[in-house]
Amino acid sequence: MAKEYKLSPERLKELQDELNYLKTVREKEVAELIKEARSFGDLSENSEYDEAKNEQGKLYSRMAELDEILSNYVVIEEAAVEGGFIRLGSTVTVLDKEFNEEATYKIVGSQEADPMNGAISEDSPFGRALLGRNVGDDVTVDAPAGPVEYQILRVER
Repeated sequence: MAKEYKLSPERLKELQDELNYLKTVREKEVAELIKEARSFGDLSENSEYDEAKNEQGKLYSRMAELDEILSNYVVIEEAAVEGGFIRLGSTVTVLDKEFNEEATYKIVGSQEADPMNGAISEDSPFGRALLGRNVGDDVTVDAPAGPVEYQILRVER
């Protein structure tokens, strides 16, 4: 069974646009680079040709990755749902009990995760620990350095 990718409508559009760009513009650019590099002669010692072929490999790899995602996605709807529990698309403010520090995170699908900017994947240990919880709940996350305890302060959609 194929993996299901959870995407926001914005991220879906970004991925569709990227794939369109790669297929219509970038593929032609790379083909032109290969054509130009071939004209330099002996392919066995032609670093421009090797580099162009490497670029083509990266391009086709990314296109295959995008095709896989775009053929197995589910759109995360941000519609209001009854209850204040944490779900995909929720913005959560938590209190780190050990350091008494607040932090705010948005729970997103794995394709949108960007922990450095507060976007936590629902597949991460932290994301899994938060899903389904409510304001006031205490959550323990198993981190590599040991368990970390949080209290959920706010949940927003």
